[in-house]
Amino acid sequence: MFVRKDIKYTMKNKILVYPTIFAEFHDDGDYFTVTSPNIEGMITQGDTREDAVIEAVDAIATMIDGEDYPKPMDPSSWRLKSNESIVYISVDMKQWYLEKEKRLKTKTVKRTITIPEYLDNLARERKVNVSGLVRKALEKELI
Repeated sequence: MFVRKDIKYTMKNKILVYPTIFAEFHDDGDYFTVTSPNIEGMITQGDTREDAVIEAVDAIATMIDGEDYPKPMDPSSWRLKSNESIVYISVDMKQWYLEKEKRLKTKTVKRTITIPEYLDNLARERKVNVSGLVRKALEKELI
């Protein structure tokens, strides 16, 4: 944690951008692999470029979770093969940590809420899951 102008920031709140190498393959189907010389050992893949980007965000965040974030390299000297291209991947660590926390906290807790009787009757008539509706509303409001 570091302090700047009396405001505390954690590294978890950082948006990072890393150059990666996308390699396109058509041997056993069509797919893309993603590596980054910036992040040792990071490799992932996706069936489409969009899938590969999504997987790359998670792979980068997973690899640097709990570590000092490596400084992004200048990819201008990287030697690419004919099937490779440089793609910059933006990783919002705050969002990634929120999603990780959400995945880890699957335990539910029981809460009692008070609603007007007419809403309770309408929910029963229409078979609305009130707990599910409240959960979705809270997630929309808070996350």
